[in-house]
Amino acid sequence: MTATGVLADRDIRDLIAMGAVAADPAVTDAQLQPASLDLRLGTLAYRVRASFLAGRGRTVAERIGEFEMHRIDLAAGAVLEKGCVYIVPLAERLALPPGTGAVANAKSSTGRLDLLTRTVTDGGVEFDRIPEGYTGPLYAEICPRSFSVLVRPGMRLNQIRFRRGQSVLSDADLTALHGREPLVSDRPLISEGLGFSVDLKPARGDLVGYRAKPHTGVIDLDRIAHYAPNDFWEQIRTREGRVILDPGAFYILVSREAVTIPPDYAAEMAPYLAMVGEFRVHYAGFFDPGFGWAEAGGAGSRGVLEVRCHEAPFVLEHGQVVGRLVYERMAGRPERLYGTGIASNYQGQGLKLSKHFVAP
Repeated sequence: MTATGVLADRDIRDLIAMGAVAADPAVTDAQLQPASLDLRLGTLAYRVRASFLAGRGRTVAERIGEFEMHRIDLAAGAVLEKGCVYIVPLAERLALPPGTGAVANAKSSTGRLDLLTRTVTDGGVEFDRIPEGYTGPLYAEICPRSFSVLVRPGMRLNQIRFRRGQSVLSDADLTALHGREPLVSDRPLISEGLGFSVDLKPARGDLVGYRAKPHTGVIDLDRIAHYAPNDFWEQIRTREGRVILDPGAFYILVSREAVTIPPDYAAEMAPYLAMVGEFRVHYAGFFDPGFGWAEAGGAGSRGVLEVRCHEAPFVLEHGQVVGRLVYERMAGRPERLYGTGIASNYQGQGLKLSKHFVAP
């Protein structure tokens, strides 16, 4: 493994075989995605007083000792309460070789539930960033923001992407790639990544998004296509091409552009500018090779936007740029693409809630 870039599924298998990724129980094929590995919850959760980073020279276990309130056995299933912070040791641990680092992120379904999930490491000074050559355990910090959730050991709320070297495309490279393989359905806005905007004028009807209801029941994360959307979400409808975001509220919206990730590339969603308003596209997310790619069944897929408003009400208008996709080269083409031969819940998507809800 010498090529620079994001490691594909076959390279991740090599990391597992050489012991750079170990787990108890052992890693399964179901965890492997085209350019990432799903991480699994362990058997114990610690309710802590506050979110924290381990800090240089310190372990997460030490910091848990400072902030622990009580422990929860997840074996039979347990509810993580809205508004509380939990630390859960993950089944996987790392012993990365020199030159190989990693970045973690919440999975798509996790973000769409407003379930803040970040990866914490020993000695860590940033969430979700694992330095080259890191050896040690992995932990998930979980903070349910809108809904209380029922979890069990083995559930996969976050994922990890491995990379060697720097492989982010410059704006010039991104422009050239778009010229060869169109990345968006409209004229691209390229500035430190590929900009995308919000769709508040749908081609049909007036449904533009959903807002999380404040007082709901528990969501069992093992239940797929089970819950009625109206029990948890308020529909946002408008024909004016704008919505006013309420402070503290969480919204599911959709990008105006249909996005494509070619097979030799991966992408990550990032905020556009903090200065554009009192909101942010909440959880950055991974876009795997093949997302929206026609030959993988995509033909362009919209990006679902998880939006939270901050201190003041804010008017969000149709076509306003709200985020960007940062593209990276793959170190090699994956054996399987997103949407091809794997259970891809969001290929070809438009405005869509998480897989836990019955489709309208």
